[in-house]
Amino acid sequence: MQLTGHITPDNLMSLEAYTKYRKANKPAVIAHRKLRSVTLGEHINLQFESETTIRYQIQEMLRIEKVFEEEGILQEIEAYAPLVPDGSNWKATMMIEYPDVNERKRELARLIGVEDHMFVEVEGQPRVYAIADEDLDRENDEKTSAVHFVRFELTPAMCAAVKAGASVKMGCDHTNYPAHLSVAPETLASLAGDLS
Repeated sequence: MQLTGHITPDNLMSLEAYTKYRKANKPAVIAHRKLRSVTLGEHINLQFESETTIRYQIQEMLRIEKVFEEEGILQEIEAYAPLVPDGSNWKATMMIEYPDVNERKRELARLIGVEDHMFVEVEGQPRVYAIADEDLDRENDEKTSAVHFVRFELTPAMCAAVKAGASVKMGCDHTNYPAHLSVAPETLASLAGDLS
């Protein structure tokens, strides 16, 4: 899978080529996803996206839906390409995970607004809060969604600090879900690669 910085129909693989690629490379893509996953507390997982994860997601959707016409390919690109970080930010799929359906329903009601309380704190820099669900609102007066899309926009000074080896904390200061952690060095090294 060739990374180009811009996903277009012309630089995606055909279904046949992707099927061969997938067999040989699925474990490496899963390892990349795992490396870029941050679990906050017991129930929130932030899956930080990259061009690799998004290309894989698009190719998977095209494979599953057997899409090979340009219009369908463009729809998948339009849906997923905005999740690729663009040099000054980190973008993540935020999943609130409760295996028990009744507990999940109860907690999603208690966690309304949680997506707006997610933060990143680069060593020596002020805290930055997530910009959540830019495509559409994912909560109502009764509950929040189990899935949100968040973007952490970093200043040039923050980007430079991360690239120079500054530590990073991630957290949530929602009343019903206080949690924070220091990002593991190997995860932070991967995330630093997203910054210009």
